[in-house]
Amino acid sequence: MRTAETILNIIRERGKQRLPLEDVYRQLYNPDMYLRGYARLSKNDGATTQGITDETIDGMSQAKIAKIIEAIRLERWQWTPVRRKEVPKSNGKLRPLGIPTWSDKLVQEVIRSILEAYYDPQFSDNSHGFRPNRGCLTALSHIQKVWMGTKWFIEGDIKGCFDNIDHTILMSIIRTNIKDNRFTRLVEGLLKAGYCEQWTYHPSHSGTPQGGIVSPILANIYMDRLDKFVEQSLMPALTRGKRRTDNATYNRLHNQMNKAKQYGKIERIKTLRKAMQQLPSVDPYDEGYRRLRYIRYADDFLLGLVGTRAEAEEIKASLTTFLGTELKLTLAAEKTLITHAQTGRAKSLGYDIGTLASDTKMDTRKHRSVNGKIGFYIPDDVIPKKSKRYMRDGKPIHRPELLNDSEYDNIILYQGEYRGLVNYYGLAHNLQMLSYLQGIMRGSLLKTLARKGNTTVAKVVTKLQATTQTTEGPRQCLKVIVPRAGKTPLVAVFGGISLRRRRNPAMHDQVTLPYVRKRSEIIERLLNDTCEVCGSKKDIQMHHIRRLADLNKQGRREKPEWMKIMISRQRKSIPLCVRCHNDIHHNRPHSKT
Repeated sequence: MRTAETILNIIRERGKQRLPLEDVYRQLYNPDMYLRGYARLSKNDGATTQGITDETIDGMSQAKIAKIIEAIRLERWQWTPVRRKEVPKSNGKLRPLGIPTWSDKLVQEVIRSILEAYYDPQFSDNSHGFRPNRGCLTALSHIQKVWMGTKWFIEGDIKGCFDNIDHTILMSIIRTNIKDNRFTRLVEGLLKAGYCEQWTYHPSHSGTPQGGIVSPILANIYMDRLDKFVEQSLMPALTRGKRRTDNATYNRLHNQMNKAKQYGKIERIKTLRKAMQQLPSVDPYDEGYRRLRYIRYADDFLLGLVGTRAEAEEIKASLTTFLGTELKLTLAAEKTLITHAQTGRAKSLGYDIGTLASDTKMDTRKHRSVNGKIGFYIPDDVIPKKSKRYMRDGKPIHRPELLNDSEYDNIILYQGEYRGLVNYYGLAHNLQMLSYLQGIMRGSLLKTLARKGNTTVAKVVTKLQATTQTTEGPRQCLKVIVPRAGKTPLVAVFGGISLRRRRNPAMHDQVTLPYVRKRSEIIERLLNDTCEVCGSKKDIQMHHIRRLADLNKQGRREKPEWMKIMISRQRKSIPLCVRCHNDIHHNRPHSKT
């Protein structure tokens, strides 16, 4: 039987060649596809969250995979309505989130992997949302490198994109490429499964379920129509000229300066150079030069235009018409803005974006080095918003939910939260703003540790104050060292992160081959088919917990064997027989014989 990676690479190759995908439904019979999906989903916190039933990842087994495959083979698989939950958005509004049952999540992951393998090679290079080896940083890096000279930004936001995707249009797009009625019927059944809210069933007539595993790839398949429209219709119409024409006044001064150099007139040269620096070297209003750039992340997109305001208005009108007629979607008028790139800043992907202008910043060749380049800035509301969880009444506070965690865990948590912000906003020209947030987080961390140890902040500082070596030299930090017998001690550090701007942010986890065989440890333990507590080889299931830290809480009596094994191996899962698994859920120390 072929491995999941072999199947997906074959499907990806057909996608690259834009060949139709046929007889794909039978790939759902392969247990290795589900094992791969299980390994990917087991890392998600949502795997232990219940849908409308009490089924979660806990209790996963080979028998459950066999049962799913049998239902799919006999075409008896039935999608369960998702449990809808309202989650708050940053603007105070609520976003509907769908939570499928575990079995549905697993089948969705298999379908997602097949659709991704086939469609991802066909997607536009300007699409960066929910794609392998792409993300916000790749989109921002592209803007930084390519969008120089932009005059106008057109911010696009689609109103309720995920909720308003037309099922008929989406299935028409999928059926154009996938010639397998059983597979397309399975996808269509997923779209129409509906949802339950407060124990009331609601059918779904449009949209993809937010929270569903397969929703992002379906949205990308749908929105690829927009990408193709911009790239094949709008961009060619607004791309002309190889370069702007020269500025005649600038050239005249340049020629005069060259003559002054021949006669060694130093003062004349300085005067002419200063005058040249007040003028653009090319005609900024050249009617023969136009450029349009485009980037999309999920339902948010941004266009950069080298042209006039009137042309930007025409582009906005064309997008509104196309989305309304071809995709049955609506642009959010309050969020679809046209912004002058030099005097204003567009908002996209959490950044404020504009173009730089300075006649005084020169490179080593005395050329103006920043004019027309893209500038990234941390928005003014980011620091107050991120500071809320660490402050009250304008002062840092302790976090009560962390008092049961160790000093090491607390410092690791704070450092991780701070490092994530620094890494994401590494492109910002005002990255130094985060130093204020670091001070607030440091105060909150010290108060948390002081409250935990029933001591004062001054004593905690005396205990943990240290110096750490960085690429820019030694830096002050808070450090805790946990010695381990026969092992390298654990070291946790808060601070010591450079706030120097990153010009080329690294994208991790990039691989040369699309799908490489990497058998996960959790799969090996499941396939081993052995209970790690009693050694039984009958009816093996995987027991999962949400957080490993829950096993180390203070005040417990003698820990049972399964807990000792999980703590020693630092794993949130363990294979158990049915009897040992039931012992855990019924809080029995051992089974009765």
